Amino acid sequence: MDDFHASMLRLRGGGMISRVSSPGPGEGHRAFGFEQIADCGSMRVVGLRLEPGQTVPEHRNAIPVALIVTEGRLHFHDGLKEGDVGTGEMLLINPGERHTYRADVETSAYLVFAGLPGVRGRPWSLRRKR
Repeated sequence: MDDFHASMLRLRGGGMISRVSSPGPGEGHRAFGFEQIADCGSMRVVGLRLEPGQTVPEHRNAIPVALIVTEGRLHFHDGLKEGDVGTGEMLLINPGERHTYRADVETSAYLVFAGLPGVRGRPWSLRRKR
């Protein structure tokens, strides 16, 4: 994991950094799909991996979501607009906005869900790689 991606997981008041979903020598990538990485109550970080041709069906989120592509390219469609989000780019999704996305190449991204309704902030809990 490079310094840019590691700094995205820096903990408030800490400086603790966790390596996530980063295969080592001889290791394969984790299974495709969603994986919760960190949770502090009012904010959650989820990893997303899609193989070429995989699509996330149309859905809505009740809260704002930042989608940060770390590898590959994601095609986004919200019913009115569509476009591509590439490595190092971020897409902000408004609450209630219907959207879908698909990968034409192997793609990884972080989804940051902020302001979870009715949840108070608490100390971070990180999912450790075993």
